[in-house]
Amino acid sequence: MKKITVQHVAEVMNRIAPRALAEDWDNPGLLVGSFEAPVEKIFVSLDVTDEVAAAAVDFDADLIVAHHPVIFRAVKNFRTDLPLGKRLAALVKNDVAVFAAHTNLDSAQGGVNDVLAQKLGLLDVKSFGEEENSLCRIGRLPKKMSARNFAAHVKKSLNAEFVRLVDAGDFEIERVGICGGAGSEFISRAKFLGAQAFVTGDVKYHEAQSAVENKIHVVDAGHFATEFPIVHALAEILRAEFERLDYKIKIAEDTTSRDVFTAI
Repeated sequence: MKKITVQHVAEVMNRIAPRALAEDWDNPGLLVGSFEAPVEKIFVSLDVTDEVAAAAVDFDADLIVAHHPVIFRAVKNFRTDLPLGKRLAALVKNDVAVFAAHTNLDSAQGGVNDVLAQKLGLLDVKSFGEEENSLCRIGRLPKKMSARNFAAHVKKSLNAEFVRLVDAGDFEIERVGICGGAGSEFISRAKFLGAQAFVTGDVKYHEAQSAVENKIHVVDAGHFATEFPIVHALAEILRAEFERLDYKIKIAEDTTSRDVFTAI
C-alpha cells in the first residue's frame, strides 16, 4: 500500500483551498507536526480546542485538518501551564499534526461561503469580487422574504441557537450577501452590489447602526454557525478526493462542538 504523508494531504488541501487565496494577515498551512509524517487517519474540525484534540487522539488521528489556525499570532513562549501550550504539547505527545485552511478556504470555490450559500438556499451565487474567488458571496432567494422571516430562515437553516436581526426598515429581501465568520466590514459592499440583506457573524453596535442608515438588513448568525457547516462538507470533499487518488485514509469529523455563546 502506498505510504501517505502529511505532504500528500497538504497537496490535496492546497488544490481545494489554494494557499494563494489566503489573506496577507492569515496563518494557514501546516502548524504542528512534520510534512514527512505518515497519515492513515484524519480528523476534520472548525477549531482545535481541547475537546477536538482529545477526540482526535481518541480516533487515533495522525492529522487534524481545521479551518481556524491553532497558532495564529507569534508564539513567544511554550508554557504547558497555559491553555495553548498545554494543547500543543498534547498534540505533539500524541503525534497529531495540524493543518489549517482559513481565509483561503473562505474564498475557495466550494469553500466556507459557497457551503453557507447552499445552506441558505441561495440561487445564482457569485463572488463579491471581479475575480472568481473572494471572501464573500451574493445570491438571491427563491422568493422574497420579510426581514423577520429571513432571520428565522437563517436560524433554522444553520441550526443556530439564536440569531440577531438588524432590521433596516420595511422592505423585503431578495438579494443576499454573505460572509461566514466575521465579515461585517463587507456590509456596505453588499449594499453596493444590490443586496437587501447580509448574513455574517460578530457584528458590532456601530456597524449595525451604519447598516440601518444604509438601508440593508443584517442577520448576525454568529461566527460558529456560519462556518461550522464547512466541517462536514470538507470531510466529504476529502473522502471523494482520497478515493479518486486511491489514498487509504479514514476520516472522522467533529459533530459535537457547539457555539461558545448561549442565549439566556
